[in-house]
Amino acid sequence: MQIFPAIDLRGGQVVRLYQGDYDQEAVYGTDPCAYAREFIKAGAEFLHVVDLDGARDGAPANFESIAAVVQQGGLFIEVGGGIRTEERIAQYLELGVGRCILGTVAVQDFDFTCRMAKKYGGQIAVGVDARDGYVAINGWKELSEEKGVDFCQRLRDAGVKTVIYTDISRDGAGQGTNLELYRELVRIDGLEITASGGIRSLAELRELDRMGVQAAILGKALYDGWLNLETVIQEVGAC
Repeated sequence: MQIFPAIDLRGGQVVRLYQGDYDQEAVYGTDPCAYAREFIKAGAEFLHVVDLDGARDGAPANFESIAAVVQQGGLFIEVGGGIRTEERIAQYLELGVGRCILGTVAVQDFDFTCRMAKKYGGQIAVGVDARDGYVAINGWKELSEEKGVDFCQRLRDAGVKTVIYTDISRDGAGQGTNLELYRELVRIDGLEITASGGIRSLAELRELDRMGVQAAILGKALYDGWLNLETVIQEVGAC
């Protein structure tokens, strides 16, 4: 299973939100490049980066910080947050980002998402962030009428290969991830699932790996010391 340590950026700072609430923010540092270097030292080959300002406002507020991390090299980096046009996709890919994550736009302009998935293939993923079973948009502030699991099936049918699925109620809460949800998602043939939100133990990661989850994103569990990245990569990581 691929292990993606996460760097969430807000105002250029490395932060974590509690259940996606912008008013419940913990700041961990001001140098995302330093965190990326530490992840590489621990054996990481993958990195998940989110522009939280972009996710909420649709503008690339943290582009310079992301560019600095990418230009350091050494990691396959996927980026999400405010990517809503092909121009932005091309900008990130030209920068050296390995994969762009579409979120709000995937719900609001499904045809665009289909075109981007067809044109860019594996360089496009869709982030499905759900609360109470429904997909949230605009930085998790609004709920759409799309049911998360049904939406994943639509994405698969449209040619999307990778979905990063977050149960918002578990994100940043340190209560463990929603294993039953991922058991349901991995049954969608032809779709690679990345688990995100609430993972805090090796036992959970081993179970996600056993059921066939392609990748896992680790955030608060790393920043608060519940999990050691080097140990996780040795135990369940894969290239």
